[in-house]
Amino acid sequence: MDIFDSNTIMSFFLGIGLAASAGFRVFLPLFVLSIGAHFGQDLLELNEAWQWVGSWPAMIALGVATIVEIIAYYIPIIDNFLDTIAIPLAAVAGTVLMGSTLLDMSEVTTWALAIIAGGGTAAAVSGTTAAARAVSTSTTGGTGNFVVNTGETAAASVLSLTSLIWAPIAFIFVLIVLFGIYRLWKWTKKQRIFSGQQ
Repeated sequence: MDIFDSNTIMSFFLGIGLAASAGFRVFLPLFVLSIGAHFGQDLLELNEAWQWVGSWPAMIALGVATIVEIIAYYIPIIDNFLDTIAIPLAAVAGTVLMGSTLLDMSEVTTWALAIIAGGGTAAAVSGTTAAARAVSTSTTGGTGNFVVNTGETAAASVLSLTSLIWAPIAFIFVLIVLFGIYRLWKWTKKQRIFSGQQ
């Protein structure tokens, strides 16, 4: 096993890109991965244990789940409920996506990376989007959530497709998103400290 092998690095970039997408929408990147695995078998190589993702039953089930999830986020009461379970679901999806794309690694290394990098990235992105929707709900009474939801779906779609087409670009985008999340966390922390001093 060579972790610096080009195939291994590309599979890592692919996994990170898809995991970050899961932070925006849980099922959409899984559906895109399923389509890619089914129709692009010569271009997309998956971990042997996850070859079933490209099967017709998996693709249909993930497609239906994706449509239901996207529609559900446009229903005011349901979108708030989804936010309460989104972070753990995104972390699981991010772990699965990362684990399914990593190649030529031992099982221990694969799942350690999948949980830390994949699950962690998805949870960080999901937590930020949930916070954005909470701010939108409190400031606009929920009317601004339509814009937030549409933006999240678009981000998940673009990032998922970019991950499959050219994973390094998706990886760079993920780094930018994570840096933005870090800066937002630092700013929020400063605001809380400032408010406490007043």
